[in-house]
Amino acid sequence: MRLQHPTGMAAEERAAQYLQAQGCRIVVRNWHCKSGEIDLVAWDGAVCVFVEVRLRSSEQFGGAAASITASKQRKLLLSAQTYLQAEHQTEPECRFDAVLINGEGHIEWLKNIIGM
Repeated sequence: MRLQHPTGMAAEERAAQYLQAQGCRIVVRNWHCKSGEIDLVAWDGAVCVFVEVRLRSSEQFGGAAASITASKQRKLLLSAQTYLQAEHQTEPECRFDAVLINGEGHIEWLKNIIGM
């Protein structure tokens, strides 16, 4: 099992609170499988949302959004497929979102970051 840095845990907690304030229901945190990890799984109405949380103190290397590379997106897709196979009898409508937190604590919620 991977140990998570306290700063990362705090960022995921902030992201979860933010999404809940927006009306989402958080159902899973830090779900792991062979393919990778999903930071948060939430329901936004009838849509199952897989959320990647990114914290960046600086925009120097492109910021938080730029850190979600094509490789990371593939891992998210594989992890989500594994999650759905393990947890759901039927496949719900799904979406991949990102919650970005910068060094000043500003939160940005990007919806549908991976086109399916």
